[in-house]
Amino acid sequence: MAELNKEMFTIKGKNTERMESISRPSLSFWQDAWRRLRKNRAAFVGLCIIVLYALLAIFAPMLSHYGFSTMDPNAIHAGPSSAHWLGCDATGRDLWVRTWMGARTSLTIGLLSAFINMCVGAVVGGLCGYYGGKLDMIVMRIVDVLYGIPSLIITILVMIVLGKGITCLIVAMCIVGWIGTCRFVRGEVYRLKEQDFVMAAKVLGIPDIVIILRHIIPNILGMMVTNLCMAIPNAIFQEAFLSYIGLGIAPPNCSWGVLAKEGIQFLRIHPHEIVMPAFFICTTMLALNLLGDGLRDAVDPKLRGTE
Repeated sequence: MAELNKEMFTIKGKNTERMESISRPSLSFWQDAWRRLRKNRAAFVGLCIIVLYALLAIFAPMLSHYGFSTMDPNAIHAGPSSAHWLGCDATGRDLWVRTWMGARTSLTIGLLSAFINMCVGAVVGGLCGYYGGKLDMIVMRIVDVLYGIPSLIITILVMIVLGKGITCLIVAMCIVGWIGTCRFVRGEVYRLKEQDFVMAAKVLGIPDIVIILRHIIPNILGMMVTNLCMAIPNAIFQEAFLSYIGLGIAPPNCSWGVLAKEGIQFLRIHPHEIVMPAFFICTTMLALNLLGDGLRDAVDPKLRGTE
């Protein structure tokens, strides 16, 4: 009798949970994704770090009374202090201001290049996946050839031809950066166009552009946003590497790669000059990767409604 009562109590509890889940207000796709992203502590911490760094990059140089190129002969190689929070470099320039001015450059290049690559790759991959035929065969053979060449080598060669500068760096990183997104979007569109809802739209005579905008793009948008978050840290690291070897940002402009290049010369005697930019590069890449992993789980339609 006791076991029967216990079983009935369990069934009643499950029914109550089901009724509560049914009575909950319905959430849109992005509201549900945001709810699950907030539950992922690692991803939420990564998002907070990115927002904090973005705000500091915008406002820290504006609120400081030091200029990013202002030299102080009395503060050459000065360590962190109340006057200079992160110390000074070999010419007496304040590293706090230069770090966040460099963050502006690095984050801007990473975001712009990743966004352009996503847009170009989505358009090319979407057209190839939806229409197929000769267009798909020709474009994908070109993509296969470019994919076999290390992208960093192509970027370095383009930078040698175009020269230094933010614009040239973004162009060089976008020459072959769209290839990965193109292959990913092509595969997703090729899979979706065979689904019943797309076939039904074609039977009803709906134009292709409407099918693409209303049915296909919303189904891959979440994964494209996730792919964007995973591409930004790669772009930031690539910019830092190119600036480190002297092919990126030209002085007096600065980026995290330029600061690392300048600070590595004094690693043994003034380690703070390399530790600071290296710390921000590492934490930014870690935060973006954590955020990308969290977004990938948050926008996965298979997980929706399971929590």
